[in-house]
Amino acid sequence: MNEQALGLLTGIAFGFLLQKGRVLRFDKQVGAMLLKDMTILKFMLSAIIVGMIGIYFLNDIGFIELKHKTMNVGAVVIGGALFGLGWAVMGFCPGTSIGAIGEGRWHAIWAVLGMITGAAIFAELYPFFKQTVLVWLDWGKVSLADVTGLNHWVVIVALAAVYIGLFIFFEKKKL
Repeated sequence: MNEQALGLLTGIAFGFLLQKGRVLRFDKQVGAMLLKDMTILKFMLSAIIVGMIGIYFLNDIGFIELKHKTMNVGAVVIGGALFGLGWAVMGFCPGTSIGAIGEGRWHAIWAVLGMITGAAIFAELYPFFKQTVLVWLDWGKVSLADVTGLNHWVVIVALAAVYIGLFIFFEKKKL
């Protein structure tokens, strides 16, 4: 199977899971912004746990080669702020906006157009960013395991325990 077909199938599966997890619903998006409904956070925590375990397992058995991106604080802070602003204004994050369109909610097209416009602006300004934002507090290619000096499985188990604890807490509080 070629990479494009695999990407399409993965995207369809992801969209299906987003829809079944109810994270495409506008009320869930607003609830997350108001910290009154943690459905989206629980969905993300579940995905992070599965992703951490899956990626490191595949790396450890030699099926894939894990390559970290550099930890650049300037880019993370500015990118995170823009992501959060877009999510708060539109009521969708990138994945949920595409999923909402897939459900027939065409107003989400504005979020997608915003993403495309933002990507075009970033591409045009990349030479400037490469000299400024992308060198602010550049910590290099590090992971939590590198920073702590612990085996990556110890870090994964610890994070999974914290995330599962949060999940259980949210469930008990009916969030």
